[in-house]
Amino acid sequence: MDVIVQRVRTTWSKRSRGFPRATARNAAPTAFALPSGHTPLFHDVTMGEEDDFEPRVSAMCEAPPRHEFGFRLVGSALRVRLPNGFGVPVRSHRPVVLLQPGEWVRWQLNNRWSSATGMGDWRYTLTTVSIALGPMPSETFLGEAPHVIDEKAVLR
Repeated sequence: MDVIVQRVRTTWSKRSRGFPRATARNAAPTAFALPSGHTPLFHDVTMGEEDDFEPRVSAMCEAPPRHEFGFRLVGSALRVRLPNGFGVPVRSHRPVVLLQPGEWVRWQLNNRWSSATGMGDWRYTLTTVSIALGPMPSETFLGEAPHVIDEKAVLR
């Protein structure tokens, strides 16, 4: 399966919700050029408040974890349905995308959560997942996506 996945996650606390730290958070990119390599490719980029939103990058030339991305081949197409995940808001009726070879989707969602005991401060995450079927140029995810799913919600 020639699948390319780029997941970009930005995480912050209440300290970066307002000025002046929100400026650095809002400047964090939601897409990057792909590293050179072969498909399949899983390109994972994380940025956090604790590192001043500097990107930490990992790339693996292997199929992305199916349980994290909900992939299934349907003929020559790729059916994508992201799992429900965790945090607030709960998303129980998730959209499904069917990608033909050469197509890609940009999927954005945000969440907030607390510690396992519920005693910690709220943490926030913006996740942008770009998924392509087939080999793609390295700049693909920097452009306009032919399919966009925006599941961002207002977070308190």
